[in-house]
Amino acid sequence: MTENTTPAQEKSVDTRSVLKDLQTRYPVFRDFSPLAIGIDKQLFAALPDLSRKTVRLAMRSHTMTTRYLKEMEKGTQRLNLDGSPAGDVTDENRQHASELLKERFKKQAEQRKAAEQAARAESRKQEKLLALTEKFGRK
Repeated sequence: MTENTTPAQEKSVDTRSVLKDLQTRYPVFRDFSPLAIGIDKQLFAALPDLSRKTVRLAMRSHTMTTRYLKEMEKGTQRLNLDGSPAGDVTDENRQHASELLKERFKKQAEQRKAAEQAARAESRKQEKLLALTEKFGRK
């Protein structure tokens, strides 16, 4: 850890670099394919130098991306690290991914709406201040 980074920042950088490495090494990560259940065990065996915590954080980060959830929503087959089939994506898995995406998109729409309302309110405030300045300002 350097002088200017906190443990949380270092962990986040490690997770991102691990995820980038996984995407470089394994097409199933690069393509955001539905992953085999228990793929973390395959990763621990293939990359024993990585900590379990780092791998799990990277996996969590990967499997919660919008792109991965979209692939799960439409996917039919789960894949191992080598790309071989590892079981089916169940209707329950697809439904769960779909619900997470709906919640995410709804939250993003609400945030956009709130930001737009705040921007309009700020604009009205500035217009009122300008009008008051023009009305009562010294000439």
